[in-house]
Amino acid sequence: MAPFDLASISGSWLYALIFLLIGMGFGAVLEMSGFGDSRRLAAQFYLRDMTVLKVMFTAIVTACVLIFLSSALGLLDFDRVWVNPTFLAPEIVGGLIMGVGFIVGGFCPGTSVVAASTLKIDGVFFLLGVFFGVFAFGETVASFEPFFMSTSFGRFTIPDWLGLPTGVVVVLLVLMALAMFRAAEISEAFFGRKQPWSAIGLRPRSRVHMAAAAALLGLAVLTMVLGQPTVDDKRARVAEIAESRIANREVQVDPAEVVDLRRDLSLKVVVLDLRPEAEFNRFHLAGARRIDPSATRDPALVRALAAEGDNTIFFLVGNDEKAATEAWRDLSAQGVLNLYVLSGGMNGWLDRYPPGDCVATRIPGVAPDSDAPAWQFAIAVGDRHPSAHPDIVRHEPVPECVAHAATGHGAGHGDSHEPAPSYVKKVKLQRKVAAKGGCG
Repeated sequence: MAPFDLASISGSWLYALIFLLIGMGFGAVLEMSGFGDSRRLAAQFYLRDMTVLKVMFTAIVTACVLIFLSSALGLLDFDRVWVNPTFLAPEIVGGLIMGVGFIVGGFCPGTSVVAASTLKIDGVFFLLGVFFGVFAFGETVASFEPFFMSTSFGRFTIPDWLGLPTGVVVVLLVLMALAMFRAAEISEAFFGRKQPWSAIGLRPRSRVHMAAAAALLGLAVLTMVLGQPTVDDKRARVAEIAESRIANREVQVDPAEVVDLRRDLSLKVVVLDLRPEAEFNRFHLAGARRIDPSATRDPALVRALAAEGDNTIFFLVGNDEKAATEAWRDLSAQGVLNLYVLSGGMNGWLDRYPPGDCVATRIPGVAPDSDAPAWQFAIAVGDRHPSAHPDIVRHEPVPECVAHAATGHGAGHGDSHEPAPSYVKKVKLQRKVAAKGGCG
């Protein structure tokens, strides 16, 4: 299923050749479309030549229809497609600055490269200005970084904004684009060729254009009818790989590895606790966030998790592994990276880092796979107990029963000098790679 993973050939000549050919093809299309001519590019702002709008929107709506039709047919996993995160206010300001530069200079950054590659003097000077602007931005961004990082919406798409099904939005986008294409042709005839209104007409006269528009709209309607894959559909598509990883214990991480990762200041460890609120309040890991198991299918939660940085590692926690494993199936199928299950759940954690008899006692006879709490707490301690954060060495006094708890694992309770537990490392950090392109 696309997009295809090219990591295995990263750094090879084939990897470089693929992107070289894509770049050359993109530049050739821009040059053949007239994007290397600043006069043609600037003419769109005077409504005389709308080539830029027609070419760019043709690319946008064609890609949109093909992407979501491929997703509907199961040929593409859209969750793995990079979508630029939205920072609304700075992007509006940046768009205005770029628009002014486009009008004054006649190019955008991408088209200036096309013009410069064909040795057009204005393109070369504009490209030099781009380099200077990049340098100036890099030297000054620290002074306005709070604004630059403000109004973040993460991976935010038009269907998310409108609250409409993706297929409906695709159809609406195609209809809007077709209306804009016809309006652009009318504008070119009236402002560019100075034709009177009576000679223009509203209906397109080209049968080829009408056939192409009908085909595009038909594909958009097909996309809407088919609909986008549900969470269950996504799970089914990756079931073989997912179940293999679960069976081979590749995603179940030992509590001691979680403790070591929490000590690494270059990483952000996020614990998602799936237990009921009462159990969460009695005891939970420091900094844990409680979520309802049904929330793993909530698009808002998935977007928030997917928007986290590449250094973020997620751990799903239940009393045992049953609920956490089910949540892992949901979230991993929806594209959340660096996602793991706490081995043994909270019961296993407390077995490794027991809280002491004055706080909680082990309940005998609890089945390992029952996903029921195996520890009974005398008081609700939340995350205020040393067992909640054994990654932090404590020197302040703690209750005697806690200080002498039979951890035997260097849990950070007091000044224990016992060796840390051994474990097989499972966490392998995956990074998002943005393969991007476009006029800007």
